Order: sequence, then C-alpha cells, then structure tokens
Amino acid sequence: MRLHFPRFLQALPVLLASSLALLTSAAAQADQLDSILAAKKLRVAIDLAVPPYGMRDSQQQATGSDMETAQLLARSLGLALEIVPTNGASRITLLQDNKADVVISSLSITPERERIIDFSRPYAGILSVVGAPKSLVIKKAADLEGQTIATARGTTNDQEVSKIAPKNATVLRFDDDAGSLTAVVNGQAQVFATAPSLLKAVNDANPSRQMEVKLVMKVNPLAVGMRKGETRLKAKVDAWIGTQLQNGQLNTIYKKFHGTDLPELILHAGG
Repeated sequence: MRLHFPRFLQALPVLLASSLALLTSAAAQADQLDSILAAKKLRVAIDLAVPPYGMRDSQQQATGSDMETAQLLARSLGLALEIVPTNGASRITLLQDNKADVVISSLSITPERERIIDFSRPYAGILSVVGAPKSLVIKKAADLEGQTIATARGTTNDQEVSKIAPKNATVLRFDDDAGSLTAVVNGQAQVFATAPSLLKAVNDANPSRQMEVKLVMKVNPLAVGMRKGETRLKAKVDAWIGTQLQNGQLNTIYKKFHGTDLPELILHAGG
C-alpha cells in the first residue's frame, strides 16, 4: 500500500536545508569580528601603487598613509597585519569574495558603493582633480574638448571625469594609478583625472610635464570598507577611528605623507 504525503511535507527537507543555510550564513556574517580575532590577523586590501597613500620605499617595503593607518589599526587590535594587494578596480571584489576583511586603500564614500558595502566613519580625505601642464589653459569642463584624459578605471576620479568630459574628449582608463601615471609621464595623455599627490609624482618623474591642478571635481572622504551587515566590526572600527582622530594619531600619519593636516570635514564627520 502506497502512502501519500502532502506536498508541503515532501518539500519539508528542502525547506529545512534552505533555512539552515540561511541561518548559517547569517551567523557567519554576524561573527566576522570574532573570526578576525580568532585568526589573530587582519587582512587589509591596500593598493601599493597610489603614492602617498600606498607605495613601496627604496628598500621595497610597503609604506604610505593608508599603510600606516592599517598598521595602527592592526596593532591597536592586537593582530598581525596581512596585506592583500589590490588596485582601484578590485578593492570591493576582494571584500565580496572574502579575500580581505577590510579595505584601507584611498576608498572614497559614494552612493553607488554604499549600496554594496558598508563604510566606517571617514579617517582621511582625498581631492578628485583634473590636472594638466601649466601651459594648457583649462578653466572649465568645456575646455577639455578634444583632450586625452588618463585615469584609473573604477575609481572616483574615473566616475567624476566621466560626468564632465565633453563628448569629443577621450578618456583613457587604466587598471591602476600606476598605469595612468606612466601614460601621463610619457606624454600619452596631456590631462590626468586623479589626486593632487599623483600630479606631484608626474612632475617628479618628468619635470618637463609641470602638471598642476586645473579643476577640483570633488572632495571625497576616505573610509574603511567592509562587507554589508558586519555591524560589530563596523562599530569597532568606527570607535577606533574616533579615538585616533581625537588623540591626533591619524592626523600625524596624514601630515607625514601629505604635508598638511586632515581637512576639518574629516576631523568632525561622524564624531
């Protein structure tokens, strides 16, 4: 004699398995801070080709303001620091693929990014500018007509210059800041959508370029990037940033590499 079970009972094992998977996933997400502490290391994605935020010194040691910020965070938490190399385009992907715990890599807060990751309160700031040789007259976006503009793909600089570039301007997008910087140094592009510090790097590498800021597109707060829903980790990092801003440690790091104090906007944002 064949027994007939209601459809919902037949589907019960599948429903239970799905529910268990969701609960397991939620628990893993909620316990991210515990996982980091248990591993006794902090995996930080840092782009080491964006001076002075991330770079290598003459002995090929990692340095820069983001690097020292990451070192300070790991040290404050009693953890070893593991650098996860990245570039502008892969920073968020590393978080989503769980290959990095946090991103400290000149990552500015944008509405688009806020939809897919969480941000800490700002710890530093960066200007998004259009730079060009002193001899080139650029006073407004329309003056970019016919120009070739280098930038790093997927960065805020890329997003901002794409909004203002005239239709007959050519935007050359490179995988990282190092590639775009090389293009400008070598004269492949006259105009550079970037941060002011990289204009200085161009001039240092090729003094004949004489790059200067022509347009300020945006002032961007920089924050630590984390996966969505990691509320305990975010609270921990937010509190840490507040303490380091108050005691002056983050300002000391910023001034060491950028030659100026943190913007007032950063000192008071989220405090």
